[in-house]
Parts: sequence; structure tokens; C-alpha cells
Amino acid sequence: MTWNSTMSSGYSSLEEDSEEYFFTARTSFFKKPLGKVTESKDVEKERELRTEFSREEIRQKIEHYNSVTRDHLKMTLGSSGVYTGFIKVQMDLRRPVTVRGGQRGGGGAVVEEAFYLPRGVINTLHISSNNTVRQVIVALLNKFTVADNPAKYALYKRYRREEQVYVCKLADGEQPLFLRLMAGPDVDTLSFVLREQQTGEVMWDAFSIPELRNFLRILDKEEEEQKEAVIRRYEAYRQRLQEALREVRGTS
Repeated sequence: MTWNSTMSSGYSSLEEDSEEYFFTARTSFFKKPLGKVTESKDVEKERELRTEFSREEIRQKIEHYNSVTRDHLKMTLGSSGVYTGFIKVQMDLRRPVTVRGGQRGGGGAVVEEAFYLPRGVINTLHISSNNTVRQVIVALLNKFTVADNPAKYALYKRYRREEQVYVCKLADGEQPLFLRLMAGPDVDTLSFVLREQQTGEVMWDAFSIPELRNFLRILDKEEEEQKEAVIRRYEAYRQRLQEALREVRGTS
């Protein structure tokens, strides 16, 4: 796999099931609702879950995709039936990552540093229909020389349905280019986001010692900021009470 060095719009060539949770654009978090649905929605669900198409069906879908795409990132169908194309992935990492540095420390060991990646960076990857979600995650981490365990991250799909935006975690074995083809090129209809695993418990054993130390420094800083905020708030209350007391004494 090859990458260019552009940070704002990275490009890569990468050729060769868990319970679903949803949260809206307002960040409310909830499980996929259960219950009865109408027959039309059942038909729609069957259409969405269909993952096998004939070569002719794939060819027709690729032709339609290429005819409506606006950014010239077209798909190509190979003689073997494998097709290639492009996906864009937004980096939305809230925690610091461990990055391999170019310098070497004592004993020739590669120096690792922990810092925040800029949120919202878009990376464009050239992949094939055989590439899985896990391969895409590894490629994205390699782009930024991230040394963290890929299992700490997950690829999500963001999509719109009935004027509501949903985000759903993708399984490791899913194929992002197939999802892109089925949804069409419009990123408002479907887009991909890389985030940390949204699990109930933090996998502390997956973090390195420098990462854990960096987390402690961040927590100490946040603790001090919270203390200062509380002190400022009560100082303001004290000043108001003292002013009110002076006014009462002045009028008595």
C-alpha cells in the first residue's frame, strides 16, 4: 500500500457481528429499536441486506455510479470480477494516539510519542471490493505511523434516513467499497468515519506505558482546570453576596 504525504486529504492505494448501535447527529445514543415494521420496510431491509450480485448486476451498478459521481473518483470492474474504487474516511479520534517517531532512543529503539490527531481530516483511499474494514483501519493507522493496536479503533458508517442521521459500527469483515457502490457517491447518503471503539469498558491492557502516562497528564490538567473553574464560580458568588450586604447596610 502506498500513501502520499497530504494531511488534509490523504490518498492511499490499498489493492489486492456485533450488535448494532445508533446515535443521531445530536449524539443521543440508543439501541436499534425493536418491534413490528410495515411490509414496505421489510422489503427495504431485505434489499439492504442483499450482498450477492451477478457480474452483470455489478457492472450495471458501476456504470450508474460512474455516471452520477461528481468528483471523478470512478470505479473500475476487472476481468476477474473484482472492482476497484475510492472511499473517503473522516478521522474523528477523541483520544491521543501513539505515533512512531523518526528518531531512535537508547539501544536503537524507535521513539514513540503520544499526541492528538487533528479531527475532521479526510483521507481518500483507493481500495478493491475484496478489502475489508479491518484492512482499511490498518491502512489509515499506517498513514499516520500510528503504533497503537488496530483493535482499539473501529470504522463507522454515517448515513441519512428519513431526515435523520445515524452512525453504525461496521464489522471487521465488511467491505467498504461494496457499501459505497450500493449507496452511490453522495457522501450525505453514506460516509465513513474512523473512531475509537465505543465499548462500555476501556481496554487498558491495549495501551502502552507512554500512552497511559500521557492519559494521566491529561487527567491532571483537566482536574486543575475544573478546580480553577469551581474557584472562579464561588469567588463570583462571594462578590455578589458581599455587594448585596453592602447595599443592605447602606440603606439601613
